[in-house]
Amino acid sequence: MPIHIYWGEDDFAMSKAIANLRDEVLDANWISFNYTTFPPEHPNAAIDALNQAMTPPFGTGGRLVCLMNASIIQQSDEMVLSELQRTLPVIPENSHLLITNSSKPDERLKSTKLFKKFAQIREFPLVSPWKTDLLIESVNKAANSLGLKLTSKCAEFLVEAVGNDTRLLYNELEKLQLYVQDSKKPVDVDTAAQLVTNGTRSSLELAGAIRMGNTPQALSLVADLLNASEPSLRIVATLIGQFRTWLWIKIMMETGERSSQAIASAAEVRNHYRIKYLLNEVQFLSVQQLVSCLPILLELEVNLKQGTAQVLILQTKVIELCQICKKR
Repeated sequence: MPIHIYWGEDDFAMSKAIANLRDEVLDANWISFNYTTFPPEHPNAAIDALNQAMTPPFGTGGRLVCLMNASIIQQSDEMVLSELQRTLPVIPENSHLLITNSSKPDERLKSTKLFKKFAQIREFPLVSPWKTDLLIESVNKAANSLGLKLTSKCAEFLVEAVGNDTRLLYNELEKLQLYVQDSKKPVDVDTAAQLVTNGTRSSLELAGAIRMGNTPQALSLVADLLNASEPSLRIVATLIGQFRTWLWIKIMMETGERSSQAIASAAEVRNHYRIKYLLNEVQFLSVQQLVSCLPILLELEVNLKQGTAQVLILQTKVIELCQICKKR
C-alpha cells in the first residue's frame, strides 16, 4: 500500500520507522531525486505533496514523499479534499506518500474516512511510565532487534533506569551491545548497572522527599538531577507514575481491601510483595492530598513542554507539592 499515516507521541520510534520505510522504498543512488519532504510551514504543502507523489520516480527504486507534522489529518478544506479524492486512488505502486503527526487522525473528517480506505495507519504511542509490563515488553523487543538477550532482572532494571524514553533506551542498549559484543550469554543486571545511569532512582528519591513534605531535601534533589543532565520531562514522568501508584494504593486501602495481590493489580505494581512498603509510605497521606498533587504535576508537564524555564518551574511546583503533603 503506497500511502502511509504515522501518528503518535513516540517520535523516536516513528523516526526509526520512517528510516526503515525510506530504506525499503528508495534506491540509495537515487535518493536525492526521489525523496522529498514537505514541512508544515511549506505553503500548499498537501497539494504539492500529492502532485509530487504522482510523479514517476527517476532511475531505479521508488519515490517517497513525506508530509511532516501535517495538519491534513486534523483539518482539511474542500480544495484539499477534492485533490485527495482525485489522487489517492491512482498513486502509483512505486510512489509512496507518508503523512506524520503527533495527534490521532480526526475520525469526523471526510479526508480521514478517505485515508482509511487507501492508507496504512500506524500508531506510535508513548507508553505510560506506570505501565511496567508494557515497558518491559518494549525493552525486550528493542533488545531483540539489536540481537541482545537480557535476563528478566536486567529488563526490569532498564525500565527503572530509562522509563518510557525510547531514544534513551536504544542508546543504552547499543552501549550494552558494544560492551558484550558476540557473547551468547544474556546481559545480567550487574553488567547493565556498570554502564547504564539510573536517573529514575534519584527521581523516586525526589518523590519520597515530596511525600514527606521535606522542601529543602526536595529542592536539593531537583538541583542534583538537573546538574546530572537528567531530562526534566523524565523527572516529571517518574513523579506522575509514583503519585498515581500511591493514590491507587491509598484508595484501595480506604475501601477496605486487604489482599496485596488485588491492590497490586489495581495499582499496576508487578511485584505484590512491594505493596506492604507502599502502604507504609502512604499511611500519613490522605486521598485528597494525593489527588491534589496530580493536577500540579500535569501542569508542570505542560509548562515544560511549552518551554517554560525548567529550573524555576520545577522548583516552584516542587514547593507547592511539598506544602500539600506536609499538611497532616
